[in-house]
Amino acid sequence: MLTRDATTTLTEQLAERYAERIRSRLLAPGARLPSVRDCAQRHGVSPHTVVAAYDQLLAQGLIEARRQRGFFVRNAVAPARSARAAAPAESRPVAPVDATALIRSMFHHPGTRPSPGLGTLPPEWLDLSLLGGALRRVSQGDGLAGHALHYGDPAGDGRLRAALSLRLADLGIAAEPAQIVTTLGATQALDIVSRTLLAPGDAVLVDEPGWAVEFARLAQLGMRVLPVPRGADGPDLAVMRRLIEAHRPRLYVTVSVLHNPTGSSLSLAGAHQLLTLAQAHDFHIVEDDTYAWLAPAHAPRVGALDGLQRSIYISGFSKILAPSWRVGYIAAPPALVQRLVDVKLLTSLTTPVLTEQAVAVCLEQGALRRHAERVVVRLDAARARSIDLAQRHGCTTATPPQGLFAWLDTGVDTDRLALALLDDGWLIAPGSLFHATRRPSGLMRINVATSQDPAFWRALDRRRTELQRRGARA
Repeated sequence: MLTRDATTTLTEQLAERYAERIRSRLLAPGARLPSVRDCAQRHGVSPHTVVAAYDQLLAQGLIEARRQRGFFVRNAVAPARSARAAAPAESRPVAPVDATALIRSMFHHPGTRPSPGLGTLPPEWLDLSLLGGALRRVSQGDGLAGHALHYGDPAGDGRLRAALSLRLADLGIAAEPAQIVTTLGATQALDIVSRTLLAPGDAVLVDEPGWAVEFARLAQLGMRVLPVPRGADGPDLAVMRRLIEAHRPRLYVTVSVLHNPTGSSLSLAGAHQLLTLAQAHDFHIVEDDTYAWLAPAHAPRVGALDGLQRSIYISGFSKILAPSWRVGYIAAPPALVQRLVDVKLLTSLTTPVLTEQAVAVCLEQGALRRHAERVVVRLDAARARSIDLAQRHGCTTATPPQGLFAWLDTGVDTDRLALALLDDGWLIAPGSLFHATRRPSGLMRINVATSQDPAFWRALDRRRTELQRRGARA
């Protein structure tokens, strides 16, 4: 909160608060700042103080005034920082207003309150003893020297790839160990596939709403991102056909099971139609199954239906073991494997053998399966509680909630709601983040495991009411 007994004036404090968010790209270029009246009410200061603070931001070249529209973050941000801004900032949640900010928000201080906008399980839900035991097992005796003093196999540790082949068989996906390439998490797996199969200017189909980081990553590689509306049973196939005919895409990247952010899963009929389109128009389907351990094993996987011919399967372990355990993998058609390994060599040489062997132990002993079963039971209870709180505080579910996330309609612009809740110390993921082209949205994604605090919902209800009143007066 702004303080009247601080060593700086209220104007300086307010200007520095927005300046820090802009310099850190937590307010994206083009983002609109609150109106003078809204900002004054939000921070409990006079309109004169807000005008003076915005004047300071204008003078620093951080924002621009647009006639009869308000104040907006400039596209070119000055690199200079004040001495005060350069000092270590107090650890606090940050509002994810673009893809990179959403990534930064994952690295919040563990001592902060739960963040409904994050995409990981709470630390207390994870099994530290499971990880520690697996590491001790693979590093005892001569194991540590054997794993730590040499590069591993470029395709990934053989023991883990054998265990992954058995894991995929449980999902109905037939993949020999030689068809599997390990990676530094599912994000690197997606990057390796993109760099192997695409060239700048190629068209790529993606789900919308979808994962903002994937949109940004593809765009940075120079690809043309083609959003396909995502429904309860999968993509809108009519829209997809029109895009295919007009742009001849090379890939379709999709979260087939427990889609982020809607929680929906691809139907069996939808998966069959997708494969028919891929075969007819010569493109690959990249199946991102990041949340596989939270989903039923019997949920339809594209890779199971076509035997990894047109499909490429990607998954990982950071969502179920620990965020820092960046172990992922690709299961691909045999003809693509060596090309994928070559790109992996160019981007990371290899992957850590010790961690991969530890994951293999967790798989071989069934410990990971048992841990996942416990998490799913706990997640079911958390989802029921979070949805009950959401509905009691005026939110509705846009899709049936499943898995880790719920996709909620708040009835107000969630970009504005995110900024207001940030002042209360709560982080949410506004709906605009999940669109390839940013636009206002009344939707937000919550993590049901970290949204069980009634204090959060009371804060949301209060801030939403304030925004609705301001909108009625405008």
